[in-house]
Formats: sequence, C-alpha cells, structure tokens
Amino acid sequence: MERILVIGGGRALGAAVARRAAKDGYDVVVGARDLASADALVREIGATAVRVDLQDESTLAAAAERLKDGIDHIVTTASAPHDVRATELDRDRLLAAFTAKVVGPMLVAKHFASVLRPTGSMVLFSGVVGWRPGPGSLVKGVTNGAVEYAARHLAADLAPVRVNAVSPGVVDSGAWDRLGDKKTALLSKSADGTFVGRHGEVDDVVDTVMWLLRAGFVSGETIHIEGGARHKSA
Repeated sequence: MERILVIGGGRALGAAVARRAAKDGYDVVVGARDLASADALVREIGATAVRVDLQDESTLAAAAERLKDGIDHIVTTASAPHDVRATELDRDRLLAAFTAKVVGPMLVAKHFASVLRPTGSMVLFSGVVGWRPGPGSLVKGVTNGAVEYAARHLAADLAPVRVNAVSPGVVDSGAWDRLGDKKTALLSKSADGTFVGRHGEVDDVVDTVMWLLRAGFVSGETIHIEGGARHKSA
C-alpha cells in the first residue's frame, strides 16, 4: 500500500484529495497546522495525522522524522491568501502567502528528500490567476506563477522523484461559501470566462491529482485545470 501525505488536507481541496486517496486504497496521512480541525476527517477516512505548518520549518523536520519509514507521495494544497492591491500590501502577510505556496513546499522537499521513495512524487498547487493578472490579485498571481518554476526545478533536484503542479481555475470547493449570495455571481462569471462554459468542480482537480500520482513519465509539469480560461480574452 502506497502512503501519501496531504498537506493542508484538513479542509477544502486538500480534504477532497485525502478522501479520494483513502477510497483508492492509499495509506493517508493528513498534514495539518491544527490537528483538532482535521480530527473529524481523519476518523472518517481512517487516516493518521501529523502536524505540518509550512510557516514553521521545525514542524516539517518533526513530520519527516515521524514518517521516516517512507512516503510515496506528497500533495501540498495549503495557501495563505492576501488579496489586496499593491498600495495595501502587508509585508508579513505577503511573506506568509509566498511561504505557503513556494518556500514551504521547497522546505518540505528539503526535509522529505530522504523519506520519499524513488518511485514517488510531489504535487504542488498553483492557480489560474498566475496567468490572468488583475487588480487585487498581485500576491496570488505572483505566488501561483512561482509554483510552476518551483515544480520544474524541484523535479530536476529531486529526480527520480517526480514533481508536478496543478493549476485550477475557479472551483466550487466550499472556499467561496463565505461570499454568501455573491458566490453564484462569481461562479457564473468564471464559467463565462472558460471555453467549456462552466466553473470547476472538486472532482476536476482531484481526478488530475490522482492521475499525476500514477503518471510515471510526467515530471516538471504544470497541469492546467481551468477550461482554457488563461487563453480566453476577457
């Protein structure tokens, strides 16, 4: 049985990946900053949990030590949004966003390089906004764009371990529920901005992640899951 560590696996897309991996027969380890928040999911799918905070390197070292008998795959879905314009940037939140998406996964590679099995893989999470600049998306755009290069260079550095990224568009993952009545308008607008005429669903992303775990001849790539949104004119 292959073992997978899903960082950020306690909520939204991370939880969906963890559920699917458990259903598909993987030994799932949920990496969460707050273990209590992941407890219900861990019990639901029969997983184990380990504390992982991408803002705190010591938790990465401790997690790698705990899992030193081997990991086949690592999926890192964590983020720390800071959706403001340049004039409103907060330095600490800017650095936290970059750490969650780029620096953190690189430090995961540092500590898990000796733990990952040679036939294994890492999957990082980017996002379509890296290719669709707009007001208020500066931090998210730059960090998501950087993920593509992180995946490419980590693939070279960790070979033969495969490293890839997925770049979803707007997905109805539950993350937009906080918008209330505005959520429907957001999803409708995002659907209009694709070639396929719909917004993304959780399964669109999870299906791609699971394929990458098995795609033994794919490394250093970013797979775009956004219905062609980055190619369509506004």
